[in-house]
Amino acid sequence: MKSKIVIAYCTFPSKDVAESICRQLVSDGTIACANVFQPHTAIYAWNGAIQAEAECAAILKLNARKQTTLKEKIRATHPYAVPALVFLTVNDGLPEFVNWVYAQRPYAPF
Repeated sequence: MKSKIVIAYCTFPSKDVAESICRQLVSDGTIACANVFQPHTAIYAWNGAIQAEAECAAILKLNARKQTTLKEKIRATHPYAVPALVFLTVNDGLPEFVNWVYAQRPYAPF
């Protein structure tokens, strides 16, 4: 049986940018929640040189049906030319949590 939810891993240039984009994604119902991690150092090859930059990572939990929407929104809002966004399949979890993630809708304040 195919999983109802997925985990996405995405990196951002700063905690402020990560939090801003993640808040919007929760607000519009694209993701159920995000865990934004403190800055770390990313070491990578880019434009023919080894780079080392501070960045933040976030783990995003979402309904598996919203993967395409998340890709589109990250492309549209992310400041990187090539945002790091990958998806991991969730094979199991507490049913209550899996069902909560799956059922999230756009946030409507009371």
